[in-house]
Amino acid sequence: MPESKNLAQEEKIHLAFEISLLLKGLFALGEIIGGIVALFVSKDFLLKTVSVLTQEELAEDPRDLIANYLLHSAQNLSIGTQLFVALYLLSHGGIKLWLIIGLLRQKLWYYPTAILVFGLFIVYQLYRFGFTHSAWLLLITVVDVIVIALTWHEYKYLRGLLRRLK
Repeated sequence: MPESKNLAQEEKIHLAFEISLLLKGLFALGEIIGGIVALFVSKDFLLKTVSVLTQEELAEDPRDLIANYLLHSAQNLSIGTQLFVALYLLSHGGIKLWLIIGLLRQKLWYYPTAILVFGLFIVYQLYRFGFTHSAWLLLITVVDVIVIALTWHEYKYLRGLLRRLK
């Protein structure tokens, strides 16, 4: 009985692992698409788009925090910042997608590699948080910590399975 309880628990953890990877994979695809868009969208187009999207909200409430933040960010976007955002999103999304595909294929060496890379992303995200104070960075960091914990658990479980099969 305890063994079947353990197996059921492992299946739940594995499902959570797979769901977290799929969600992280979708987010990585979004980052890649966002990076491509950031490379080719002009500042003028971005400013016009943000203005159109926020004008109704700002007409209702001129002090709307989110609308003002978006408008201010679009007005002050530099070419350097735009290029940084594009390269960051493309590299971050591409690396994550490559790791996630390897993890979903259950290639054992991807597990410690993913843990290391996701850990480095966390360090960088916390560093950036010191400047931006972005709640999004904290949310992404929390998700990364959960994915690392699930990846570590899955890695130990798979290694144990492989040892028992030998």
